[in-house]
Amino acid sequence: MEDHARHLLVDVEKAITQLNIVDDEQALLKLRESSAEPDFWQNNIRAQNVMKRQVRLEQRISPWRQLERAVRDIYDLVILNDKSLADDLARQIEELKKRFDELKSRLKLSGPYDDRDAILGLYAGAGGTDAQDWAQMLLRMYMRWAETNGFTVKTIEESAGEEAGIKSVTIEISGDYAFGKLKSEHGIHRLVRLSPFNSDNLRQTSFAKVEVLPKIDAPEDISIDDKELKIDVYRSGGKGGQSVNTTDSAVRVTHLPTGITVAIQNERSQLQNKETAMTILRSRLAQLQIEQHAEQIGQLKGPNQSAEWGNQIRSYVLHPYKQVKDLRTKYETSDTESVLDGNLNPLIEAYLEHTMGNG
Repeated sequence: MEDHARHLLVDVEKAITQLNIVDDEQALLKLRESSAEPDFWQNNIRAQNVMKRQVRLEQRISPWRQLERAVRDIYDLVILNDKSLADDLARQIEELKKRFDELKSRLKLSGPYDDRDAILGLYAGAGGTDAQDWAQMLLRMYMRWAETNGFTVKTIEESAGEEAGIKSVTIEISGDYAFGKLKSEHGIHRLVRLSPFNSDNLRQTSFAKVEVLPKIDAPEDISIDDKELKIDVYRSGGKGGQSVNTTDSAVRVTHLPTGITVAIQNERSQLQNKETAMTILRSRLAQLQIEQHAEQIGQLKGPNQSAEWGNQIRSYVLHPYKQVKDLRTKYETSDTESVLDGNLNPLIEAYLEHTMGNG
């Protein structure tokens, strides 16, 4: 029994190290100091973001520290070798082992931004109306997944297709480890089916790009020099070119070193549009930092747009047979309807297992 207790304690401490709990505790301390400042609530939006991050860090740290204390207490009792306590201690060790196994699944979600909300962009690719319809199908798939798993969805921007579907859409998915779970979706998605938009009903291949970003709404998380930004304001345009409003409220922000551009015209206020554009820009830079393994924003190169369309991550075949196959994990299923109806968790789980195995 002493060996079991010792091994459990070692495993728990190893997991705490892997999850960088000490760094989280230091970050939490800074946030608490910040929230204690007299002028903290003067900037309401910033204050709410700080409080939200505080709660998230507490939820991340607390279960592990509680488990560590409980296992340490049990281990101290076990080494006393009191025979009258043996059965009770053995039962408690088993319970703590179960708690550890439940918490251990979070090790798969220990990336730098895995606990953040996700900003998800969908872009119709090659394939005309079929591709725009495919982008709409993917949007429905992610909305259904979010709804089923208790996440909330907010639309940031949407551009409708001419005949059907959507050209592009940006949504925010909020909830526990939203980015960590959805990062598996980042890449090109390919659809093969009989086209409903073709009079000959021919087989058609369509592509859509899915961009998944961690939501970075705190300026201190990703520091951007104002000199590196070009900000343009212009009049928001509606369908058919009519003016949505009569003020220059739309905002386009360009990050000069990488060439990343974000344009937002969804909100009525220029300030709100600028804040949303800056959040998405910070989120794109964070994603680029992950992809390029860069320590500093200044080390980033612009994203390689040309390679993306050949870089498909998943195929969805509806004709001549039914199959969804992830080309990275080799996970496949013939239940295409279930996947397109939002049952993404087996694909997400396979990706997390795959990346852990390769990490």
